[in-house]
Amino acid sequence: MTELLTAAQMRAIEQAAIASGKVTGLDLMERAGRGVVTAIFHAWPALAPSWGPAPKPPEYLLQDDERGRDRAVILCGPGNNGGDGFVVARLLKEAGWDVEVFLYGHREKLPPDALVNYDRWREVGDVLPLEDDSPPDFRGKSIVIDALFGTGLARPVDDLNFVLRAVCDCVDAGGGQSVQDRQPYWPPVVAIDMPSGVCSDSGRVLGDPDARQHSGARAWCAAADLTVTFHSRKIGQLVSAGPRHAGKVIVIDIDLKTSAEQRKEAVRLVQPRGGMNKRHGHKYSHGHAFILSGGVGHGGAARLAARGALRIGAGAVTLGCPPAALIENAAQLNAVMLRRVRDADDLAEVLADRRINALCLGPGLGVGPREAGLVMAVLGGEGPRPTVLDADALTLLAEDNALFGALHDRCVLTPHAGEFARLFPDIAAKLDAPAAKGPAYSKVDATRDAAARAGCVVLFKGPDTVIADPSGRCGINASVYDRSAPWLATAGSGDVLAGFIAGLLARGFPPMRAAETGAWLHTECALQFGPGLIAEDLPEVLPQVFRALGL
Repeated sequence: MTELLTAAQMRAIEQAAIASGKVTGLDLMERAGRGVVTAIFHAWPALAPSWGPAPKPPEYLLQDDERGRDRAVILCGPGNNGGDGFVVARLLKEAGWDVEVFLYGHREKLPPDALVNYDRWREVGDVLPLEDDSPPDFRGKSIVIDALFGTGLARPVDDLNFVLRAVCDCVDAGGGQSVQDRQPYWPPVVAIDMPSGVCSDSGRVLGDPDARQHSGARAWCAAADLTVTFHSRKIGQLVSAGPRHAGKVIVIDIDLKTSAEQRKEAVRLVQPRGGMNKRHGHKYSHGHAFILSGGVGHGGAARLAARGALRIGAGAVTLGCPPAALIENAAQLNAVMLRRVRDADDLAEVLADRRINALCLGPGLGVGPREAGLVMAVLGGEGPRPTVLDADALTLLAEDNALFGALHDRCVLTPHAGEFARLFPDIAAKLDAPAAKGPAYSKVDATRDAAARAGCVVLFKGPDTVIADPSGRCGINASVYDRSAPWLATAGSGDVLAGFIAGLLARGFPPMRAAETGAWLHTECALQFGPGLIAEDLPEVLPQVFRALGL
């Protein structure tokens, strides 16, 4: 499933299922608990039982027990996440484990389904109070389960700081290793839905960072080696600090359905779609991208963008530059054509060729009056064409209200965090403000607000790239977990991305789809190349990515 849900959307899906009469809340809680136990046994085969009525994992996970009884510590919270924890406790107990259960809160305040599972657990085991001044001792245990808050967290959890710090210590000591290879005494940690203290809608740690620093706390949140979530991934598991704290995320199917309307409203995880192959036509059938370059010694970024546009399949690519830079660019470009562009009049002459159907402005362009005039000539010209605005073009937009006002719905803005803050200072300030309560303002919210204001697609770059259009449609290209691509943090990689998007626009992709596809391919190129990547490598590895896609 590609939908990424908020806590409210997930609750609505659960409530619709219960209201249909096909399932009860207790059924869903039991499925969730069984899913957590099975996920643990898959992740750490050494913990899988060879006896008892617990959910039986695949045969290849089973082995003779040589360790004695495994021991779990389960931290249960005051809501339904805690109810999931009680189910896990009961199932592990049935499998022969020693299980310690701690409750944050009071039995009387548990919601009905969680209360039922509390009472079921009490028939076989004890419940101890969870207090921050005497946190549980996790050393020597087999597993720690964080079932405190999940997706329901609405406030900072600074009153459990020492407990959460102890949970983080387990994760830090293990470093994601197998049970056998971890440092002595420190068990792996499994979070149910979200590590406690992290907002599931935004991935942000709730609380005031200045207060945390003053208190000496590392963070008012837990961390996990494994996060088990249900039905679909949550937005906060993919953006901001969420991936850093969640470890690895596994989605458990608990037989829920997302309606067509809910799918339409949900944020999507960006994935490749069709339309990238070439099956017929001549070069101009596949578009003509025009890349505007800076002067002498400043053409490298535009050349990277041009190479990206060409490799991604634009039928023709032309680079426009000042007359003095023609020789420099000609010495380094072959398949990319060149045009002299001294001023806005020259640019208007170039754009009279209607075969040019997409533009890229900004990489290495410059930020003077001449460059502002060039940008206005593109945005304010007759029959506005699809245009990517990056780098210096974004700086010009931030400095000139008239330029910003000339943006149209065929534009794509590609800011990194600094450029985003210059373009949308109030939105950036809201995003950077402490997350005092949940659901916290997120990068998704910020990108949607920016797209609505600009009237065009905004691609807010980062490991958690968020892409939104003015209607609120939104996708996330998450270069995290198994798609982590830290090698993209290299000079020029953003220029190549701008070229990728421009090339796709030239090929006829709508702006939103061009931005999503370009971002996804950008990450795939980095993964294909691996360590040692520099920006020049990205276009050259694109054919391998295309072949892997079956093109």
